[in-house]
Amino acid sequence: MNWSQIETGWTSYTANAKQQWSKLSEQQLSDTLGKREELSSQVQQAYGLSKEDSERQIADWQSRQLEQQTVQAAK
Repeated sequence: MNWSQIETGWTSYTANAKQQWSKLSEQQLSDTLGKREELSSQVQQAYGLSKEDSERQIADWQSRQLEQQTVQAAK
């Protein structure tokens, strides 16, 4: 799954993003509009992470979204 799919369907991913990054408000997540750079910046600020660490978390989260989609499609 590439990021543009997440960005396009961001409203359906915000609940999962909120579970991952609970320090971010729903408004903060919504305000990113699914833009990876914006999400990375919000995660960095909220958790005091480096850009590399926030990007790593986002990449891991993105992989899990693909896994969840695969499982749901198999049902």
